[in-house]
Amino acid sequence: MDNTTIELEARRAARHKMVEEAADLLRAGKLVAFPTETVYGLGADATNDQAVAAIFEVKGRPRFNPLIMHVVDLEQALAHGRFNRLALKLAETFMPGAMTLVVPRHPESDISLLATAGLDTVALRMPAHPLARALLRAAAVPVAAPSANKSGRVSPTCGRHVAEQLADEIALIIDAGVCRIGLESTIVSCIGDDPVLLRPGGIAREEIETAIGRRLRDAPPTSQPQAPGGLVSHYAPNARLRLNATNCQPGEALLAFGPGAPDCDGPVLNLSAAGELTQAAANLFAHLRELDAEECDVIAVMPIPEFGLGEAINDRLRRAAAPREC
Repeated sequence: MDNTTIELEARRAARHKMVEEAADLLRAGKLVAFPTETVYGLGADATNDQAVAAIFEVKGRPRFNPLIMHVVDLEQALAHGRFNRLALKLAETFMPGAMTLVVPRHPESDISLLATAGLDTVALRMPAHPLARALLRAAAVPVAAPSANKSGRVSPTCGRHVAEQLADEIALIIDAGVCRIGLESTIVSCIGDDPVLLRPGGIAREEIETAIGRRLRDAPPTSQPQAPGGLVSHYAPNARLRLNATNCQPGEALLAFGPGAPDCDGPVLNLSAAGELTQAAANLFAHLRELDAEECDVIAVMPIPEFGLGEAINDRLRRAAAPREC
C-alpha cells in the first residue's frame, strides 16, 4: 500500500469517526454543524423539543420561522410528510439535492412542533453531500438544520465561517471545506394543486418548470413565513448594501459581477469575472463576508441578471439590503 493510499484511508477513517461522534451527539440532544452541497447546517434531532429550542437560542432566530428537516431517503421523508403526485415527481427528479419540499405534515410524525413553527406543514430536504448523508444515516433521526450562523446574517459556506460565529456554542463542527453550490436550497410548496416557489435557491426555477411541465406560482406576501428564509431582512452583512450599482462611490467596497467592473478606491471582489451565474452563486456568501470584514459602511453591488440562479442570488441580495427587522 503506497503512501497516498495510506493517507486516504487514514482520512476516511477519521471522517467516519467524526460522523459517528456527531451522530451520537445529535441523539444526545446536542447541536452539530455539518456540510451540505448548499451551505453548512446547524443540526439537531428534529424530534427533540429541547434540542430544537437550542437551535433557536444559539441562532437568535424568531420562533415563528420554521426549520428544514433533513432526511436520508424518501422512505424517511414519507414518514413525516404527505406527498402528492407533484411532490413525488419533484422528489424523484431533484432529490438528493438542493431541493426542499413543503408538504402536509404526516399525522404520525414525531417531529417537534417547535421545528415546524406550529404549522400543519413540514419542510423536507434530502441533501446530496456524502458526509451529510452519512450523518443522517448514522443518526437515524430527522435532523432540523437551518444555516449554521446567527439569524439573519450571511450563511456559512465553509467550516471557518461556522467557527467564527458558533464555535463556543455548539458541540461539534464537521469541516469538509467549501460547499459546492454555496446558495441555500430551492423551496417549493406542494400543498395545493399548484406548486408555489417559496424561496429561489440552488435549483433554478426554469429547471423545475421544465421537469414538471408547468409554471411555478410565486408565494403571496405574508407576515407568517411558511418556509425558512422567508423574512424580509435576512442573509445580511453588517455593511449596508447598495444594489444595481453602476459606479463605486468614495468609501465603498464593490461586489462586482462580470467583466467591465467600474473603478473603485475600496476593496473589490468579483462574483464571476466571466459572468457565470453558477460561479457567482458559489461565491456570494463568502465574498459578502470578506468585504464585510473590510469594515466599509456600504458595499456597492453590480446588477445580476434575473434568470436562472440569478433569481436566487438577487433574492438573497434584496433580503440582505432590506431594513433590519427587530
